Amino acid sequence: MKIPAEKLRQVVDRFEEIEARMSVVTESDEIVALSMEHAELRPVAEGVIKLQDHLSEMADLEELASDPEMGAMAKDELQALKDALPGIEKEVAVLLLPKDKDDNASVVLEIRAGTGGDEAAIFAGDLFRMYNRYAQLQGWKVDVETESEADMGGFKEIVASVSGNGVFGKMKFESGVHRVQRVPVTETQGRIHTSAATVAVLPEVADIDINFSMNDVRVDTMRASGAGGQHVNKTDSAVRMTHEPSGIVVVCDAKSQHQNRANAEKILKMRLYDMERERQDAERADERKSKVGSGDRSERIRTYNYPQGRVTDHRIGLTLYKLDKIVAGDDLSEVIDSLLAEDQANKLADLEAG
Repeated sequence: MKIPAEKLRQVVDRFEEIEARMSVVTESDEIVALSMEHAELRPVAEGVIKLQDHLSEMADLEELASDPEMGAMAKDELQALKDALPGIEKEVAVLLLPKDKDDNASVVLEIRAGTGGDEAAIFAGDLFRMYNRYAQLQGWKVDVETESEADMGGFKEIVASVSGNGVFGKMKFESGVHRVQRVPVTETQGRIHTSAATVAVLPEVADIDINFSMNDVRVDTMRASGAGGQHVNKTDSAVRMTHEPSGIVVVCDAKSQHQNRANAEKILKMRLYDMERERQDAERADERKSKVGSGDRSERIRTYNYPQGRVTDHRIGLTLYKLDKIVAGDDLSEVIDSLLAEDQANKLADLEAG
């Protein structure tokens, strides 16, 4: 893949400009913005400089190739550099791919039991523990915003914020319907049941560009759910917000009504933002022909088959026979990294075709 020299120069020039600006700027907001851009651009600039050095060395060797004494050695070294060039160019091309502007964002993770009754709720609990462990391994922080426990274990619904660097970039392809096939703990005949839970990963961004007004929101207060006690029984601290134009409803039921209002408004904005992302993704889906990231939340994306010990991601045809380690969260990275690699390959193919 031939990358225009002018594009390479633009990357290095911008990186050097940022570094020069960081040494003199005093405004805190600008320092933060420059630091974020510097951190994002640094690996790209380093890759570009590596490629530029490689091309420069090839040019020097091409000049030496006609030298009577050094020619033979220069030709051997030049051939080795030519053989390595496609790999280096691909590395840089990947670094130069347009990034999702929300990739560095923290997220709100929503998991809800779907079809399957008690078993679906138990599976929703399994999924939450899987993501919680994966987040720990990534060095991220998980805070439960609201949860509704099921009678037989697990959750009817659980909503948690996952904060850290690059959370959405890793987690964005987890949204969709997750299906489990196993013998439920409630099954007395030993029959395998199929149940499901839905996962939504919503990027948390500082400035959400949506047409939002609290005038469109109905706010209701109610008693918090829980195991009982004076606070739960006597205080209307839970908050339900209904966005009337879209019908989206958010409920937060921690002890503090003030905090519930703030959290409910934040999650409501994020859901509206995510809905807009879905709409835009759907419009681009045919053009991109991407196997992942279509934004279709009704799509069955993954099956966890316990009798066979396998996990299959249907979007990319990936099957791994290490279900226990994946559900435990320890090897979930193998699935997520495969999805990211497939998305990257599709973007490169689109770039080459375009």
